[in-house]
Parts: sequence; structure tokens; C-alpha cells
Amino acid sequence: MMARLLSVNVGLPRDVAWQGKTVHTGIWKAPVEGPRRVRRLNIDGDGQGDTAGHGGEQRAVFVYQDESYRYWQEHLGRPDLVHGQFGENFTVEGLADTNVCIGDRYRIGSALFEVTQPRVTCYRLGIRMDEPDMPALLVRHGRPGFYFRVIEEGDVEAGDEITLLANGPESMSVFEINALLYLPPHPRDRLERALRIPALSRGWNRSFASLLEQQRTSKIAAGNAGLGPAASPPPAWRGFRPFRVSRKIAESGTVTSLILEPTDGHRAAPALPGQFVVVRLGPSEAQAMTRSYSLSSRSDAPPYRISIKREAHGAASLYIADSLRVGDVVEVGAPRGSFTLRQDARPVVLLSAGIGVTPVLAMLHALVAEGSTRDVWWLHGARNGREHAFAAETRGLLAGLAHYHSHVCFSAPDPADRPGADFDSAGHLDQHLIERLNMPRDGDFYLCGPAAFMSDLTAGLAALGVAPDRIHTELFGARPSLTPGIAASPRTPAHAPVGAPGPGPMVSFARSGLNVRWGPSYASLLELAEACDVPVRWSCRTGVCHNCESGLVAGEVSYAPDPLDPPADGNVLICCSQPKADVVIDL
Repeated sequence: MMARLLSVNVGLPRDVAWQGKTVHTGIWKAPVEGPRRVRRLNIDGDGQGDTAGHGGEQRAVFVYQDESYRYWQEHLGRPDLVHGQFGENFTVEGLADTNVCIGDRYRIGSALFEVTQPRVTCYRLGIRMDEPDMPALLVRHGRPGFYFRVIEEGDVEAGDEITLLANGPESMSVFEINALLYLPPHPRDRLERALRIPALSRGWNRSFASLLEQQRTSKIAAGNAGLGPAASPPPAWRGFRPFRVSRKIAESGTVTSLILEPTDGHRAAPALPGQFVVVRLGPSEAQAMTRSYSLSSRSDAPPYRISIKREAHGAASLYIADSLRVGDVVEVGAPRGSFTLRQDARPVVLLSAGIGVTPVLAMLHALVAEGSTRDVWWLHGARNGREHAFAAETRGLLAGLAHYHSHVCFSAPDPADRPGADFDSAGHLDQHLIERLNMPRDGDFYLCGPAAFMSDLTAGLAALGVAPDRIHTELFGARPSLTPGIAASPRTPAHAPVGAPGPGPMVSFARSGLNVRWGPSYASLLELAEACDVPVRWSCRTGVCHNCESGLVAGEVSYAPDPLDPPADGNVLICCSQPKADVVIDL
């Protein structure tokens, strides 16, 4: 059958109300008459509301098939579907996802196109269709549609013939590529084939490369590394174990370390340098506080050491500094996290500010313990000598390395602080200092500190030519939210939801320091987190994209709907899960 362009659909972004929020979206498209100019990034009269997830050179034109329309009309019982309903620019006849291959080239009208990737669906299609599960249904039923890149600009109109000019290398269909990313299994030979397709968009290429690396690394946990967070080994135990405080150490005027040893007689599991543990503490179960703390010492040989900065309004830090005693018992979750030291020969650059020193200090311990001959750079920023924790410890560790460089900044040195002895420069650790120090650009950079410190340094390192995959960050507290298309609003501290507490299990958001009861009015843990203004990350809201994947420190969940590919061991997809009992989530 000859392929034809049935409809050209365009639409500019609009604001729509959804669940009490304002969504900016270009999902509403409508057919237009006559010829339309197709340009490198768009069709005249068309626009995308979220350019991070849609549009751009490799996603300039979205294509959907009339045959899939007929399928959904029957499957959903929806005779009301009209061209443009799926947000497509081209409604076509004869280009099935099972037949069209990545890299295929087509002539339509006077324009030339190349297939780059399947469609990545998000929650906005659910809004447009009034079918919240639609993002998952498209993938589960193998009908995603696909994107064109515009190779030659030109004019198109409904009724134009679609002529195949060249077949894509490897002959991998849109259907096959889509399933390879989202549905298990992920065969290695097919991943390798997909990575040989030059036309495949950069984002999909990176996802397949991550899946391939996951398969090559036997210690990596289950889960989908092409979608979810950077993979790390599964936690050594589920839930919490009792640990006794064997020592309390004042590291500075504001930082206290706890040495923790298991009380059950079993050796604590080793951790990777840079990982953290979730600790539950408090004078009673009713007042328990759950917090995340990086391990700050050599972590392949327990006991564990965590180091906590006293904060003026920090309930947990004040309790640790003033009330917790040697001999007291706290509950500790297994080490977790993917901010870990990579094993290779490249230079290592450890950058920290304030209490952000703790995970990179564990990395420094590991480098010394293994007798590393790598070029190691230690850069740290503190307010002054009174607040400079671990100063003597780091000097001793650095002296044990074959090749090291050190630079300490004090932002507000005391009169007694000695330049050249206690610190190297006054001011902040920033891009200008890094440029002056002439550090190697090909090293691995590990950053931990306040959010502004990391965002500024990440941008600064990128400006100096450091590759993005060489910059690794760890953020204390909640990660930045990802709520595509939602209008920005002032950041609100996490809080209990409005109204009476629910009757269900206790849900603890560890990074936000919040414990709330589950209630029947929430469809998912994501909805509960949103009601509490806990920062969250999501896109599909139906268990497809894994943007919401978070650490499940303790407890069990059920899923509705079931995710297409399960998360990594020890993690949870909050967008489609509900607690079966009390849970602790790393949010």
C-alpha cells in the first residue's frame, strides 16, 4: 500500500488546568488546510511547551499512524478520536511502527526526513486523551509513533505521497527500538546493533549505552540503567539494623562524628566510598527522626562513621549534638547511593564545601588505602578554622599519596587563621580559582556541598571543557524537582498534608525529615509527596519513564499499574506505588 500524509497538524502551546496546577503544553494539535513549510526545528504555526522533552532538531516532527487510531478506537471504545489527538504533526497511512526503521529516509512533498527515535510519552498525553494510563498503554501495546529529523526543508500538505528513499542501517524498527529500552529483557546483541545506527538520537544512544554498561558490570543491581538513576549494587540488607554509638567525636566547633557498630553481633556490610546510610534516631519510636548521612571514613572496613553538622534549626543535628549518648542505639539502613569513586587511572578531583566534605573524605580514605598512584586534587571550602572539620585528618591522608595537590579556601577567616598553614586562599571555591589552579580537564570531578556551590561549579567546569560524564555530584537534602510543564511556584518547605492524618501506614521521607500517614485519597506515593511539597521527579506518572525512581529504604509497596520494567533492587517507582506497611523513602 502506498504511504500517504493524511493530515498536517499544528498547535501553539497553551496553559491548561490539571489537578490544581497549571500545565504549559503543546499537546493540542489540529489539522490545517493547504501546504505548510517544514523547517529544521518545526512546522510553521507549531510549537512545543516543554522543549526539554519535545522538539529540537532530532524531534522536529512527530508522526502517528491512522492504523493506530483505529486500534485505539476499538481498544478504548473511543469513536471521538480526531487527527492530532495524539499530539502528532503528521497523521499518516502506511508507516507502521513495526515496519519503519530508525535511519529510514522519506520524501514528503518537497521536504526530506529521517527517522530518529520512537516517541517518549509523558503525562500530558494522558491529559489530552483523558486517559491517565495512556503513556504506559502506548508502550505496552507497542504503538508509540516516531520522530522525524528534517534533512531538507520544504512544503508538505495532506494528500502528499510518502516515498522511501533509503533504508536505515541495522534495520531496527521503531517498535523494536522502543521495546528494547522500556521492556525487559534488553538483549546485549540488540543494544550493540542499536548503538551502530548513526541516526539514533543522542538521548536514546546514551540510554542504550547505559544498559550495555549495566550488562557488562556484573555487580550492578537489577533495574533499568537506561532510564533510572545511575546504578549501584543492591543494599546489603532491607530495612534497618540496630547500631550502637561506640564513640562521639567533636571534629570542629560545628561537626560531630558518630562511630556506629552493629549490636546484633554480625559484621556490618562494606560500603563503596561516597555512599550514605539512612539513620533513624530519637528518644522514642513516636518521635523518631529519619535522616540521610554520608559515611565519612574508610567504608570497606566497618565500623561506620557519620559526621553531622549542627544546624540552628535542625532537630536531628541538635539531638545528636546535645542528647545522643555513647552506648545509645540507633537504627541504620544499608549503605546506598551511586555517588561513588570510579576505578580507573584518570586524575581524581575532590571538591567540597562545608559538611559536603564527608563523602569525598571517604573517597580520599579509599585512595590512600589502595595505595593509589593517580593524580589526586583536594579542594575544600570552609568558613574559618573553627569550622574546618577533618583538617589534620586530610593532611595526614594526603601525605600518604604518591601524587596529590591541595587547596583550602576560607570564606571568612578568623584573625588567628594562618594563610599558607591553615588555609591557602581567602574567598570561595569557584570557577575562577579552579581555572587558576590549572587542574587536569580529563579527570573525574566529585562535588559535594550546598546546592548553589554545586550548580555554580558544575556550570564552571563545563565552561572549562570538562565533559558532563566526568562531573559527579552528591546533594544533601532533597534533589531538585522535575515536574515538566508545570508552572514554577515558590519553593515550600515539606509539611504534613492539609487535613486530618490518614489512617494508613507511616510514610517517612528521609531527606525531607517528614513522617506522615497514608490516606485513601492518594492514588500513589507520588501524590502523597506532592501534597506534602516534598520535591519529586516524574514525567509519565504511569511506571514507564523511571524519572520518579527513588530509594526504598524500608518497607514494602504494591503497584497499580505495574511498571513496565521493575526498578533496581532497593528502589521504588513512586508514581504508581502504594505502601503495604510503614515505608521509608529516600526523598
